[in-house]
Amino acid sequence: MTTLPRGAAALSHRAVRRRRAVAAVGAVSAGLLVLAACDKPTSMATITVGSDSVSSEATCGGEGEALSTETLNKCLQDKGIDEIDVDPTKEVRFGVDPEIADNGWTILMNGQPLVDPSKKTYQVIPGSVFFNAQYGAQGDSTLVSIAEGEGKTTGLWSFRLKKKED
Repeated sequence: MTTLPRGAAALSHRAVRRRRAVAAVGAVSAGLLVLAACDKPTSMATITVGSDSVSSEATCGGEGEALSTETLNKCLQDKGIDEIDVDPTKEVRFGVDPEIADNGWTILMNGQPLVDPSKKTYQVIPGSVFFNAQYGAQGDSTLVSIAEGEGKTTGLWSFRLKKKED
C-alpha cells in the first residue's frame, strides 16, 4: 500500500501535467522565435528547354516593394546568374509562381521588354528569338529576365541563355 495521505497522489499528478504543459508552451514559443528569425524565401521562376530546366529565387527584390531604376540596372549587370543551353529550334518555357503571376510579369531580353505583361503562370517563346539580332540579341549569349509588376518592377529573376552548338 501507499503511505501517501489521501488525495496527495492526485496533487502530484496535477503538478506533473502542469510542468508538461509549461514545457510544451516553451517549446512552441522557441520554435516560433526561430521561424521569425528566418528570411521568407522569394517566389521562384523557372526556364525549361526540352528536358532541361533552371529555377531561381529573385535576383533582386521579390518582396513587394518597387525597385529603383538604379537598382534594376545594377541587377541586370549581375554576373552570378543561372545559365541554360538553348537549341534555337526548341521552345523556351517560362514559368512563375502564382504570387508573381498575380502581380503581372513580363520577359525582358537584355533589359528590354520582349512580350506584353501577363498574369498567367507560364509563357512559351521560340528559342530562335533569343539569338536573333532583330530582337536585340548579340552573339551566342542572351540575358533574359522576368520582371514582376505592372508599372513598377517589384522583383527581377535573371537567367543567361547560351546558344547550344550542334
